[in-house]
Amino acid sequence: MNTSIRIRAALLFLLAALGGCSTVQPVASTARRLVEAILPGSPSTPSPAGPLDAPAPPPSRTLDAYKAEVAQHVMRHNSGQTFSGRLPPMLPAIVVLNITVRDDGELEEVKVQRSRDEDASQVALASMRRSGPLPRPVHLLAGSSRKLTFSETFLFNDQYRFQLRSLAGPQ
Repeated sequence: MNTSIRIRAALLFLLAALGGCSTVQPVASTARRLVEAILPGSPSTPSPAGPLDAPAPPPSRTLDAYKAEVAQHVMRHNSGQTFSGRLPPMLPAIVVLNITVRDDGELEEVKVQRSRDEDASQVALASMRRSGPLPRPVHLLAGSSRKLTFSETFLFNDQYRFQLRSLAGPQ
């Protein structure tokens, strides 16, 4: 098997492995850069009309982007209760909250969806309440709906400090 075929096979494998990622645009641009770096002027680079070059929606137009924006907001308002860096191999507590926010960003309801640790649940609930009004979910409200409900996962270390799943890296 010649080198060009091996490289293309490896790139196909890479694209297949990255296919499970939640964001297509970064995967597409990374794959494109790899192909161009290995095979400059490669015919395997997608054409401008190809699906990999479709413009990404503005960040506030997707639920994942909105959740990341909310997570950053919550982390800023609770910096004393958070930790950064790599997640520990075993998380002592995980709390999933159901969050309902009105079109003006005010919290309408925050409740525990899943938890096995009452203390961690209280930290998560208090952190959401402390965050005040959240960013407005302007582009995510369909029809006459004046509110948006989504979930966020709080990942706790052994000191009851948390990271939010929407921002946390791999464990």
